Amino acid sequence: MAEILNVEIAQRLREVAALLQEQGANPFRVQAYRHAADTVQRLDRPAAEIVQAEGMDGLRKLPGIGESLGRSIRDLVVTGRLPMLDRLRGETDHVAVLASVPGIGGMLAKRLHHDLSIDTLEELESAAHDGRLSEIEGIGPKKLAGIIDSLASRLGRVRGRAGEAAHGPASEPPAAELLDVDREYREKAAAGSLRTIAPRRFNPAGEAWLPVLHTQRGPRHYTALFSNTARAHQLGKTRDWVILYFDEGDGEHQHTVITAHRDPMKGRRIVRGREPECETHYRATG
Repeated sequence: MAEILNVEIAQRLREVAALLQEQGANPFRVQAYRHAADTVQRLDRPAAEIVQAEGMDGLRKLPGIGESLGRSIRDLVVTGRLPMLDRLRGETDHVAVLASVPGIGGMLAKRLHHDLSIDTLEELESAAHDGRLSEIEGIGPKKLAGIIDSLASRLGRVRGRAGEAAHGPASEPPAAELLDVDREYREKAAAGSLRTIAPRRFNPAGEAWLPVLHTQRGPRHYTALFSNTARAHQLGKTRDWVILYFDEGDGEHQHTVITAHRDPMKGRRIVRGREPECETHYRATG
């Protein structure tokens, strides 16, 4: 992959700012991306050189570049893509992201996405190390080692440097907070008060049907959207499953909120994978 130029990074950061503004995001967040674009464009050496030589430490030294913006620049340098920008455009293709890793073809990428709910390279890396990938048919020790090496070359060369460990991981938000963001999103979507985007996938008519919410809880910036995955469409859950993306000190994370169909929380909204905490929350709040 050809080295990305500073002007290209700046252009994409400005596009993020423009889309955030169109979609009603916090004006300070919009301005932060514009300022970062100006900073990158004024650099006297390639941002890619800074990433290669100093990693995130080098990016954080730049004026107005904090952890989140530094990761955006790093992702553009390392992969040529910015998942946040794809999402704001309505172009997120999780399977294509996974299939870009050597050793993972299109069919295996689809299985990983649907069976393990893996959407990002970081999540794939976690699954490779915690044993989930080794349980997938077709991934033997040799292929697993190759995937780990490939991820190390794409992510590890700009992570794990001295000083970076101190910046993560951050604590998970409480389930109550995630449920509150879900509530805000669904109420505003139902009221028709949110901007809508036209997702590229499963949308042959190009209709701008997908509401998007940008909101904040304390230091966390959230983006909420209904799920536009193949499985959500197959099961008729595109107006039920809500994907919450949020930024933490160690990277971008996501959770899915759904309506429970089994007791003891049947009919209530729950955070997938955080069911015990949701049950405790509902017991406390009635």
